[in-house]
Amino acid sequence: MDQTIQLAFRIAIVWAGGFLLAVAVRALLPDQAGFTVRGHEGALFISFSRVGFWTCLLAALTVTALVVGRAALADIGWGNFR
Repeated sequence: MDQTIQLAFRIAIVWAGGFLLAVAVRALLPDQAGFTVRGHEGALFISFSRVGFWTCLLAALTVTALVVGRAALADIGWGNFR
């Protein structure tokens, strides 16, 4: 139970930090700052603030998956995960 509480707090801290970072990036960068992806059909403008948000979200999801996977493997007794 002690490890489960620690994992829950770690996941919560990563998610909160990721969203705070994403909000800060969105607040600091203007919407006109970004890059354009060109293709056959036309061009797509992607602002840096959106890239920052999705990067933070992807990082939080990755950390959550790794922590939950590690806990699941530890619960079934596969290896020493300390």
